[in-house]
Amino acid sequence: MSELTTIARPYAKAAFDFAVEQADIENWQSMLVFSAAVTENEDMQSFLSGSVAADKVSEIFTGICGDQLNTHGQNFIKVLAENNRLTVLPDISRVFNELKVEHEKRVDVDVTSASELSDAQIEKLSAALEKRFDRKVQLNCNVDPALVAGLLIKAGDTVIDGSVNSKLNRLKDALQA
Repeated sequence: MSELTTIARPYAKAAFDFAVEQADIENWQSMLVFSAAVTENEDMQSFLSGSVAADKVSEIFTGICGDQLNTHGQNFIKVLAENNRLTVLPDISRVFNELKVEHEKRVDVDVTSASELSDAQIEKLSAALEKRFDRKVQLNCNVDPALVAGLLIKAGDTVIDGSVNSKLNRLKDALQA
């Protein structure tokens, strides 16, 4: 998986830089999401793994995508086909989205609580996390009664575990040591 990300990153970066330059990030994101979905189709995967000339592959691929791709998107597909990288489109789309989130200075945060959070609690938590991460925060709230009480917060590689369940586990480990 990391090998595909390594391959996808330069393509995603080039597409993102171009999209920023053209002030067309949303359109590029939708083109990449759509074309990534096309590559994930079983018939398309077997076609892409065959030995068909790159110009024919790009012609058929852009024909399938139709109006979903503008001229620049079609050129991007041609470059990927010439380099035999169309199968990496889902990873390119994912990396492009990560670059977009970083560009927007936004972070997606998964918050798991033992019970439903009130609007006031969500606002207070959002404000505190925005201050902590120095970014606009998009909260994705979930409920897991197994936490007993407290919160489990995940933002990228950062995990803040303030759940009672976690504290009880640490106390148990300390008593057994």
